[in-house]
Amino acid sequence: MAGADGCRTGWVVCRRATDGTFDIRVVKALADACEGLSILAVDMPIGLCDTPRPGRACEPAARALLPGKASSVFPTPCRPALACTTHAEANATSRKLGMGLNQQTFHLFPKLREVDALLRGRPRIKRIVYEAHPELAFARMNGGKPVLSKKRQPDGFAERRKLLARHGFRTKIERLPGAARDDILDAIAVCRTATLIAEGEAARLGPAKARDRYGLPMNIWY
Repeated sequence: MAGADGCRTGWVVCRRATDGTFDIRVVKALADACEGLSILAVDMPIGLCDTPRPGRACEPAARALLPGKASSVFPTPCRPALACTTHAEANATSRKLGMGLNQQTFHLFPKLREVDALLRGRPRIKRIVYEAHPELAFARMNGGKPVLSKKRQPDGFAERRKLLARHGFRTKIERLPGAARDDILDAIAVCRTATLIAEGEAARLGPAKARDRYGLPMNIWY
């Protein structure tokens, strides 16, 4: 099993072998992380609506579970906006269809396009990749309560490391070239989600049959 989180130079991938050992590294393309895996949980939206409203049901459900951290669940762009190359164009396209699009979401477009193209183009990979969210993962580790401290601050980083260690995900790796410390934390957190999925213990947000026009699921797992 593995978890992946986007970073400046690609993706941080945390693999957990069947004997419990970890391998954490940065890869340039998400496709490079898929070999030999049964489950890969990715901190990136999968499945896009054709219009921004009503949008994916899993997103408001996720925000409801994260009081005080709801803003960490970014609104996913509609598929027509994802084809745009500038924020102004994407915002105008999305607004015409019902709702504008913020700059923060636009910055995710390269990674969103990468995941979308990978899953649409390689059916085998589609069967092993699941959407996850690190703050939902940490909340589950924290007894259902969101971790409100900021992960980029020393206290927030330490709190999340303790939660991971308490649930069997202890690692000494804090630095990797091309990745921030919080990217590493998030990859480990969604690796735990991948483990829960493999064990049949993960929770799913959004209807089981929710699919976009290409048959990609629109669910968040934690």
